[in-house]
Amino acid sequence: MAIPKERISKVPRRHSNRKEYKSRPLMASLILIVGTAMMILSIGVSVTLGAADINLKTVWDGIFDYNPDLTSHQIIQELRMPRALIAAIIGVFLAVSGAIMQGMTRNPLASPSIMGVTDGSALMIAIAFAFFPGTSHLGLMIFSFIGAGIGAGIVFLIGSFSKGGLSPVKLALAGTAVGALMSAFSSGIAIHFEVAQDMSFWYAGGVAGTQWIHVQFILPVLLIGGIIALIIARSVTVLSLGERVAKGLGQRTTMVKILGTIVVLLMTGAAVSVAGSVGFVGLVIPHITRFLVGLDYKWILPCSAILGGLLLVLADIGARMVNPPYETPIGAITAMVGVPFFLYLARREGRGL
Repeated sequence: MAIPKERISKVPRRHSNRKEYKSRPLMASLILIVGTAMMILSIGVSVTLGAADINLKTVWDGIFDYNPDLTSHQIIQELRMPRALIAAIIGVFLAVSGAIMQGMTRNPLASPSIMGVTDGSALMIAIAFAFFPGTSHLGLMIFSFIGAGIGAGIVFLIGSFSKGGLSPVKLALAGTAVGALMSAFSSGIAIHFEVAQDMSFWYAGGVAGTQWIHVQFILPVLLIGGIIALIIARSVTVLSLGERVAKGLGQRTTMVKILGTIVVLLMTGAAVSVAGSVGFVGLVIPHITRFLVGLDYKWILPCSAILGGLLLVLADIGARMVNPPYETPIGAITAMVGVPFFLYLARREGRGL
């Protein structure tokens, strides 16, 4: 029996001939190799910075030939290494989350900080501090996961009720409004219940004071979220071409969206519970990555992870160099790059309203 011509989807062939849809595996491989080397070097440089003067040779000795009797080795192992590793992992989390959100929703403005995910997490952490004092690190992560889901759910619910349906700018506006509301609630709870000092870290965003226990708690999230993200990478590529195209190619779009949402909530929830509200990494990095490697998420996700980790390690270095010996909030450093980029994207996408 012949297949009717109208059932044969020509969209993937049409897109495959367009330059922007071609993958660039050579460039992606270069980013993975050079980017990883640069991130390792940046972590080493990050460990040298601080009140105590420590050079790279001492860092090498402190990691691979640890002597507990040396104060410099103790500083490296107990204070600076966890901080540098957390910065890299948080950058990975936010960049991968943003890439998955943009791919699933086909929304170039989607990111955890804009779509209400980050502010929802911060609100639930404020509730945990106010009503459940003494909550463990794992407990804070659970509250953060719940808040991330609530924030994203409210944004998409509001956006779906708008006239003309969802659009990138409408979702961004809904996310901004919901984020501002949740941020106001967080501030009100923090002031009323006198936990503002505890919450100030999450408002500013940063990795100062992180310890190995934080690394231990988020490593399982990195492992689980990373595996799921790689599994659904090809499906997200097809989904980014349009839901009708994906269904026509036999993709189980609902399952892909559920798994993608799980990854976003896990990674963003863990990131906010440890580093607070660090914005715009999930917005900027996926766009840069797509420009460099094309629109194949098999390459976008790992390359975004490397570039996101590198960006946040460099931002943490910058946070300590802007006004020493004081530290600038790391969220302010990322916002300096992210805000102009967001305004550019919003202006470009707004022409389609």
